[in-house]
Amino acid sequence: MNEQEVFYTIALTRMTGFNGQMALQLYQELGGGQQVYEHRHDIGDILPDSLPRLVESLKNWDEALQRAAVEMEFITKHTISALTLNSEDYPARLRECPDAPIIIYYKGNADLNQRRVINIVGTRHCTTYGQDMVHRFVTRLRELCPEVLIVSGLAYGVDICAHRQALSVGYQTVAVLAHGLDTIYPHHHRQTAAEMVGQGGLLTEYTTQTEPLPNNFRQRNRIVAGMSDATLVVESAYKGGALITARIAQDYGRDVLAFPGPVGAPYSEGCNNLIRDNKAGLITSADDFVNAVGWQVDSMHLKAEADGIERQLFPDLTDEEQLVVSLLRQTNDLPQNILSVKANIPIGRLTGLLFQLELKGVVKLLAGAVCHLIV
Repeated sequence: MNEQEVFYTIALTRMTGFNGQMALQLYQELGGGQQVYEHRHDIGDILPDSLPRLVESLKNWDEALQRAAVEMEFITKHTISALTLNSEDYPARLRECPDAPIIIYYKGNADLNQRRVINIVGTRHCTTYGQDMVHRFVTRLRELCPEVLIVSGLAYGVDICAHRQALSVGYQTVAVLAHGLDTIYPHHHRQTAAEMVGQGGLLTEYTTQTEPLPNNFRQRNRIVAGMSDATLVVESAYKGGALITARIAQDYGRDVLAFPGPVGAPYSEGCNNLIRDNKAGLITSADDFVNAVGWQVDSMHLKAEADGIERQLFPDLTDEEQLVVSLLRQTNDLPQNILSVKANIPIGRLTGLLFQLELKGVVKLLAGAVCHLIV
């Protein structure tokens, strides 16, 4: 952790009054929180379109720096990771989003950049049907794809059900909070939150002493959607936070899927409408989900291991083919041009190698010239 950069980035969030877009623009234009501070007297020259009020307000950082010092003391005392937008451990999927927070606070042990990340969201008034869907889905997904990070919001209903089932089957699970890490809301979920710190984590963009206000929950939904490959809506009424998360995920170009429910059931209406309006794919099981998002390779790998097949043993491969397989084993789903650079093999020859590997059932070419290791 670059403590100076963290310190000034925390202060920047205070200077901009938690106006995320303004903070993000300044952060990106100048390259970091410390750089914004160092150029505080010439912001108007660097960003000529800035409002005069903003330019003037960014000159005096005294109060913001005092507050940042308090926050630095808290995160140090409680072993919290403060991840700025430029941090290596910052969620890469979230960094791609146009409204990503410039800093997040994280307490836990899960890798936020795991190969597979999904969020499970839904109503706070989860029915027996919804609970059953969550239990079945998470349990079966663990069998099909053993390494998936489950994200939700620690709220009543679907959220807490998803977290607890993830813990139960051995998944890591992360909660995105609408307040600082100095408290847990709702209080009834403190024990689950404590378990998650050791098997996942707690994450927020908010500093300590931040109340869980309604708008904060709407804001945190973008992090839930942005750090995930896919959003799964289990149950939702006609209106609700889960639908906001689904809309944001769709705007980010991420997969959105939903369980259907009985026609007329109040807490299935939102899911049914998403499916009807082609804003979510219909699934009835984890198997459907895996097929929809293209994660079949995980279960194929498990089957290969169960059959005693080791991925690294391909006696019929040439040296160059083995090199390609080794690189894909380290980082799967590589675009062909990047694989060419890593392997130092010209694109023309690599294309022929990939064709041979595809014939041997080792590699599959996906849309966008992405190379996928199958076994």
